[in-house]
Amino acid sequence: MGTMGQKSSRVFEARVLLLGLDSAGKSTVLYKLKYNQQFFTVPTIGFNVEMIATKRKRKKLALTVWDIGGQKKMRPHWKNFYQDTAGLIFVVDCSDRERLSEAHKEFDRILRNEHLRGLPVVIFANKQDISGAMTVGEITETFNLHKTCCDRDWYVQYCSSTAGVGLEEGFRKMARLLKL
Repeated sequence: MGTMGQKSSRVFEARVLLLGLDSAGKSTVLYKLKYNQQFFTVPTIGFNVEMIATKRKRKKLALTVWDIGGQKKMRPHWKNFYQDTAGLIFVVDCSDRERLSEAHKEFDRILRNEHLRGLPVVIFANKQDISGAMTVGEITETFNLHKTCCDRDWYVQYCSSTAGVGLEEGFRKMARLLKL
């Protein structure tokens, strides 16, 4: 029997890293998007992995999302996850102005790694539901994204992980930016 007229059911797969400082909301982003439920999260020691199904130009896409712990002692191990990564999501706690320079420094360090050169980046400007949170524009300017990401596609997504606002949009944007 021929296959003419049958649609391809091929699913494209891509590995995406979910990084950011501890308490930025990475695990909440992942689990709120995956299960649409509130989760009581504890600091991630090690990593969490979830498959997120999405579409890109009507093609099925399975994102394997690696949520890696953001504590200082975990950050040197991030590089062990860089190889074979197709995209990076970096979560920033926009309500924590005191740690913004630390987040910026870690972000810059990540981008300098040869395994991540040229890969698309989506920054989740998280905790927008908290009064006084930095705006997308402030994150773009503070992280100097027009310069630091000039060699890659990038986007800053306004979000609140606890409310679920902006999560689907951010993951859809990542799916569109991926080089498959």
